Amino acid sequence: MGKHNAVVFLYIDEESNPIAELQTPVVFNLDTTKLTDGEHTLKIVSKFGNKEGLKTVRFIVRNGPIIHLEGLTDEETVNGVLPLMLNAYDTGKNQSFIIKGSENPRTIPVWIWIIALVFAAWGVFYLVSNFSLQ
Repeated sequence: MGKHNAVVFLYIDEESNPIAELQTPVVFNLDTTKLTDGEHTLKIVSKFGNKEGLKTVRFIVRNGPIIHLEGLTDEETVNGVLPLMLNAYDTGKNQSFIIKGSENPRTIPVWIWIIALVFAAWGVFYLVSNFSLQ
């Protein structure tokens, strides 16, 4: 062990064997592709002489495809038949799209329909009131 540096041991979740033993300072690349999707804990134990330090960091891994659901929200009270729109797609971090969000179609929000109907109704009212035959 170096005179001025600490040694750190990295543990994932409740594993008894460290995934790495490193001399500080160091840059370490944590490969989350080897972990299951969901919650995990990174435990860092540092040793410097006869002193020991501990830091834990909780994080969530989501390497799998992203799932998008429209028509049902978490803990919503429902009845009858529900039309659901489902889509699953990769995060596409290595790709760039010209049209952002094109991989995930969505329904038109209700407020846009309301604005369109109000505008159309005003247009019909304008035409009828200004061009009516007398």
